[in-house]
Amino acid sequence: MSTICAVSTPNAVGGISVIRMSGEDAVKIAAKIFQPFGGKAVEKMAGHTCVYGKIVSENEIIDDGLLTVFLAPKSYTGENTAEISCHGGLLVTQKVLEACISAGAEPALAGEFTKRAFLNGKLSLSQAEAVADLISASGSEMLKSANSMREGSLYRSVKKTTDSLVALLGDLAAWVDYPEEDIPEVDPKAMLSTLDTAQKSLKKVLSDYSAGRIFREGIETAVVGKPNVGKSTFMNMLLGYQRSIVTDIAGTTRDIVEESVRLGDVVLKVSDTAGIRQTDDVVESMGVELAKRCIERAELIIAVFDGSREFSDDDLELCTEVSSAKESGAKCIAVVNKTDLERKFELLPQFQQVFDSVVEISAVNPEERDKITKAVFDIFKLSNTGSDARIFVNERQKLCIENAVKCLDEAVSCVLSGVTLDGVTVLIDRAAQSLMELSGEKVSDSVVNEVFSRFCVGK
Repeated sequence: MSTICAVSTPNAVGGISVIRMSGEDAVKIAAKIFQPFGGKAVEKMAGHTCVYGKIVSENEIIDDGLLTVFLAPKSYTGENTAEISCHGGLLVTQKVLEACISAGAEPALAGEFTKRAFLNGKLSLSQAEAVADLISASGSEMLKSANSMREGSLYRSVKKTTDSLVALLGDLAAWVDYPEEDIPEVDPKAMLSTLDTAQKSLKKVLSDYSAGRIFREGIETAVVGKPNVGKSTFMNMLLGYQRSIVTDIAGTTRDIVEESVRLGDVVLKVSDTAGIRQTDDVVESMGVELAKRCIERAELIIAVFDGSREFSDDDLELCTEVSSAKESGAKCIAVVNKTDLERKFELLPQFQQVFDSVVEISAVNPEERDKITKAVFDIFKLSNTGSDARIFVNERQKLCIENAVKCLDEAVSCVLSGVTLDGVTVLIDRAAQSLMELSGEKVSDSVVNEVFSRFCVGK
């Protein structure tokens, strides 16, 4: 493979920048542009050592900095690797990168360093994907999951299941292919036990997919309610600052106000909508229609009601809209606001049936925010009561596991219905192949390229 190079630090001014090279000639190329102080030859540097010196190009000093050398196979990529740390200016960083290219390195593609680590057997494909999750982690749950998967937790779990299926396939193949050897037939009960254990292990991994997607991507959230119930005050309470206009005039919010709100490890992508009510105002009617569309596409609906006013026809219309969205899979929280005022709002039984959770607050009190956080974590089952890090698989990994589970389900049905072992063997083999695709043991080039195309350049 050619020797590649890229800037591995963000494209911004900082204390230092790191330019990474990997490939057979990485150290030789570094020797052309890096001159250690004290006259030590770069080519004679041992692995996992660094030296201070000047960076030059065409006899012109670009900067001074550090050169760190890692020799194959004891490097991140499994290849000879050289990393130059220079001052973190944009121009000096670009000059050092250009010097590397002029000396013989080629610009790296997105994720090419980690791709080489995978191809050289330093990481499984699931471990490589965990590197991307580690970089993009925005909360402690995702960070713990990424570190756990980078250390091989998902790979080991899937590998154990794959090995049990491969062993079963070996027994089946031996009995089918060599009938003259008087090999004992595979016991159906033992086979079903192996398949059942495999299914339970895989389904356990899938059980946290929804939580992982939420921690990774956030929750599309619509804040709705009739006019003047305190939606904008509620929005401002979530944000911690005034974003929406708050007045005593009904119908102030006409357009959609969108912001991201962090509740612990979860980001709510919140849309504060116009008050939903019957109105002859053309502009306000347009805002009401936008609010209804937000309800239709939201994963979480937070419906705000005024606790100081009696339940009205407009409240009933809102409940109807929310109920329709709930049938499509949305989670729904009712917020009964203005608990600091005299209570007139009655929690009717049919009202409570519409919502997954009912929270009573005063949105003018910032401390009430904790009640919303608890309600969100409870209805999405995000709280982790165990001490171990959960495994949050991505969409590609989820599909591989789902395909394997489907094949195993069919295999169990075939065994129970007396289908020939040839047919059962085909299904078990398909399940094993899906799991090998997950780990990267057997995966197409197109899948590998797609995985690493989502990485940043320099990683």
